[in-house]
Amino acid sequence: MPNRHGADRVGGTPAQGDPYGVVHGFPHRATVHASLTALHRHLSPAELRRYATSVPAAAVALGPGEELRTGVRRVAAALVRHLRLPEARLVVRFRRMEHAASVRPATGPEYAVELNDRFRTRRADIGAALAHEITHLLLHRLGLEFPGTAANEILTDVATTYLGAGWLLLDAYRQDGTEGQQLGYLTPEEFGYVLALRSARFGEDPSPWFTSAVAYEAWVHGRAEAARERRQPPLAGASWTARRRYGGERRLGRAAPGAPYAFDGGAPATHVTFSCPVCRRRLRLPAGRALRARCPLCGEVLECAA
Repeated sequence: MPNRHGADRVGGTPAQGDPYGVVHGFPHRATVHASLTALHRHLSPAELRRYATSVPAAAVALGPGEELRTGVRRVAAALVRHLRLPEARLVVRFRRMEHAASVRPATGPEYAVELNDRFRTRRADIGAALAHEITHLLLHRLGLEFPGTAANEILTDVATTYLGAGWLLLDAYRQDGTEGQQLGYLTPEEFGYVLALRSARFGEDPSPWFTSAVAYEAWVHGRAEAARERRQPPLAGASWTARRRYGGERRLGRAAPGAPYAFDGGAPATHVTFSCPVCRRRLRLPAGRALRARCPLCGEVLECAA
């Protein structure tokens, strides 16, 4: 596999008022959703359940007295095992480089791990950088890749997070009053959003793992966004106001601009199309009655007031 970009701070226009130039919000929503769908297409529900337990913090943290290269090899090996890649010898070196890290298969069986020199003194973030890069290896084995570097890096961050190692990337987001840092290509809130989808799917609460207060705040914002999507029509959990608006649009046979659903079949509409809140696959259901539907891709059972 060719070298990829490492897990560096996301680019783009800083959010107004952010002193560290960190992008906030959900600017990559469409690519995040496409990544979730692609991941569910390439891994069956049974295969995804093999990642139901996140990589534990103790497995990916370097001890205060641990020799650096030995610690990096141990952390990388833990991530290789977590992501269910073939185990092999790990060769580690540090060098000056534009990005945070790279990992690639080398001659042998072995993996060549390269880390930015700055991680000699930023040991706490080595696991986060390696998680992103080792996920690239997994996606390569799955044959899962998006066209274009930016979309492919977002796909990698989504996969890293949904498969139980991306909480490290979110926790690497810090602001300490004098310095700020963000690793990865998603915004902090987007990391929190994907983490919330994973949490809802596998019943896992990541909140105790955060060492960064701002990372925890981003997780809370992402969780709120995921919950908001669960309350949109035609899902039965929608608010009374949203259901009333949805009913009026259905009778007219057309959805308002920006609505998360679309109608067809005349006025009143006979069918509604919307995205599964788990895998974001588009679903088409009969409109005008309550029903229960199972997503054919991820298997989620949805209560709908369609």
